[in-house]
Amino acid sequence: MANPSSKATVPGSRELQTSSTSPGGAATSTKSDDGANPYEPRVMGFFKSVGMHDPNVENYSSRDFYSNLLCNTLKTHTVRRGHVTCFATVTPAVANYFGGLHGGAVAAIAERVAIATTRTVVGEDKEIFLVDLGMSYLSAAPKDAELIVDGAVVKSGRNITAVSIEFKMKKTGKLLFTSRATFHNSPLAKL
Repeated sequence: MANPSSKATVPGSRELQTSSTSPGGAATSTKSDDGANPYEPRVMGFFKSVGMHDPNVENYSSRDFYSNLLCNTLKTHTVRRGHVTCFATVTPAVANYFGGLHGGAVAAIAERVAIATTRTVVGEDKEIFLVDLGMSYLSAAPKDAELIVDGAVVKSGRNITAVSIEFKMKKTGKLLFTSRATFHNSPLAKL
């Protein structure tokens, strides 16, 4: 069987090399003659359209990339032992194709709130590791909606901490998403 090949061009870009499929079925990469990424203008245009005007590539490889993506979305309201409440806004940067809060953003927010809630009962002398994160997507959160994100410790023992997170509409109190997170607590190594 012959290998399919195609030529592709992006409006306003240079001529592309031919891309083809290798005998094993893996696609080879497409690059312009000078080695530049021909899709960069489209990707940058996408970032602009969702409100991220100047994405910095170095930020994406940093250890704490979530903070840059979620900084305008999540705001802390109250923190007390075993309970954390935050407000979240559905911004274009975390919206899906349909304008609602993206499922991955829901999970990222749930993880952040679960970590903060766990830290209210587990001291800094112990490391925490996320063992399980379960999500239930009950209803969509529309664009520009204000959400209340409540994290509460369900059980905390010597080695395990379980946290429950609920996402509700701020205006109506309607439950949109629920999450359950389990953390393993272990003492820091003393070397």
